[in-house]
Amino acid sequence: MKIHRALPTLVLLVLAALGCELADEEPPIRIGATMSQTGAYSTQGIPARNGYLLCQDHTNAEGGLLGRDIEFVIHDDQSETDTAIALYEQLIEEEQVDGVMGPYGSTLTEAVAPVTERHRMVHVSPLAATTSIWEQGREYLFMVLPPAELFLAGLIEMGAEHGYGTVAVISEDQLFPLAAAEGAAALAEERGMEVAFQATYASGTEDFSHILQEVDDAGVEVLAMAASALDDFQTVTRQMEAQDVNPQMFGTSGAVSEFQEELGELAEYVFGLSAWEPSLPNPGIDQFVESYREAFGQEPSFHAAGAYGSCQLFVEAAERAGTLDSDALRSQLLEMETTTVFGDYAVDERGYQVANQGVFVQWQDGEKAVVWPEELATAAPRIPMPRWDQR
Repeated sequence: MKIHRALPTLVLLVLAALGCELADEEPPIRIGATMSQTGAYSTQGIPARNGYLLCQDHTNAEGGLLGRDIEFVIHDDQSETDTAIALYEQLIEEEQVDGVMGPYGSTLTEAVAPVTERHRMVHVSPLAATTSIWEQGREYLFMVLPPAELFLAGLIEMGAEHGYGTVAVISEDQLFPLAAAEGAAALAEERGMEVAFQATYASGTEDFSHILQEVDDAGVEVLAMAASALDDFQTVTRQMEAQDVNPQMFGTSGAVSEFQEELGELAEYVFGLSAWEPSLPNPGIDQFVESYREAFGQEPSFHAAGAYGSCQLFVEAAERAGTLDSDALRSQLLEMETTTVFGDYAVDERGYQVANQGVFVQWQDGEKAVVWPEELATAAPRIPMPRWDQR
């Protein structure tokens, strides 16, 4: 009987102990973001979302941040600026997240930066590269990618080294592509190359035949293309083959596996900027690649690595600061010089990236080969491109 009378007391003690333990547990640090999971930027946005989520899992497995787990709250901005703006307002004001991270791309970053600035929240931008975004006196915005003006630099440098003298630049009429195009044209002129023409096209364009005819008529040797919508690169490549337009080099401002998977042999010899590749000597890169493959069943793109590395920067800054206070985080991010899975990080007083230049790849035998800069190359560039009718 004594045992039976003691049971309720024992149960109460156990429940009380569990209640104290649960009360002592800190809630997770909630980090809000949008990513383009549908719409024109979904090819880039989905792997970037995956990069955030993988960093969340790895951070928590290593003990979390400031003694707490982190939890990403990621909404789909549908690749639309108005949607992204509304969602960041919702994350900050209604959902009251503890921190924010950036969306995909320069266009959406430019749109939401006034929101994060107004709320004085540190905003690490994983995948925005347009210099003008960092020339407006913003205090809490931090750049991780190489500047947009350098996104086609590798193509121009290789073209100049091979003695080519005529360049044409095609760009989508969006913030990032226009900046990348201007950078390519300026560098070509610095290298003594003739910029035969620059052509800008509206987003959603499907027929590039008139531009490609101009490329052919001008005898362009190096054709550079900048776009936010990666389908445009595939469309132009197909139309170059159909019109038998044959520059010596053709390169784009973004190289992802979907390009080769869609085009097959037509992708051979095409160059593209990659801000990251798994062959780079960055700390933790092998574990990241293996974990990404296991979690998502595919190879990580530079968009995935950019988001993962940006999350690493937020975590490191908070650990150094010992707090989530925005001004303390800002001070750390301004001072930090480090290397993440994504690459080198250091910024100037604007939060503008000064340490990362990216790499240029070429599709060779169905695979991406790093061909520039020479010190990071895994293969020599194959120049010139064979004529379409000789492949």
